[in-house]
Amino acid sequence: MRRPPAFEFDAQSAGLLVIDMQEYFLNPHSHAYIPSARAIIENVKGLIRIFLEKHLPVVLTRHIDHTDAGMMKRWWGELITAKEPMSKIIDELKVSGVKVIKKSQYDAFFRTGLEDYLKRRGVLQLVITGVLTHLCCDTTARSAFMRGFTVFFPVDGTATQNYQFHTASLLALTHGFVIPVLCGEIYEKVSFL
Repeated sequence: MRRPPAFEFDAQSAGLLVIDMQEYFLNPHSHAYIPSARAIIENVKGLIRIFLEKHLPVVLTRHIDHTDAGMMKRWWGELITAKEPMSKIIDELKVSGVKVIKKSQYDAFFRTGLEDYLKRRGVLQLVITGVLTHLCCDTTARSAFMRGFTVFFPVDGTATQNYQFHTASLLALTHGFVIPVLCGEIYEKVSFL
């Protein structure tokens, strides 16, 4: 099997994308609670802090379904609405200086203006964190790759329902779409700017 080329992380052209860190997935009282997601909060907070300190773009997504949610409604049987308290981004990640975009599909680029925003900010490399590894993070990483972004995917900065989904997604993504990294590696490189 062919080895992929080596990619160097260039912090000056990097942006951070934090996907769907909402009460819906992180609140133990939610039926969609992902217990492993609480374990990535500190790593994600650290990345947000250092990216903002170095004036690099940080985007948080908030999944909000439209009333005509189509396949998302048919597949999952329910909607996450803007009025629902569980749709809010968790308090631990509410900081000024970040851009929040609403998305209605797994792909954070789908009809959101995310690509234009990142390109206007000069982002060539995208660090993707958040939940769920095998759904929204995975789909967005593939979409970013198809749009020409070099994608860095912290394995300790994403979480999902179980270890099998997490590792299966990481295996597939690292074969052709993303560079696997640790949050600490990204933090260290950004801190040297």
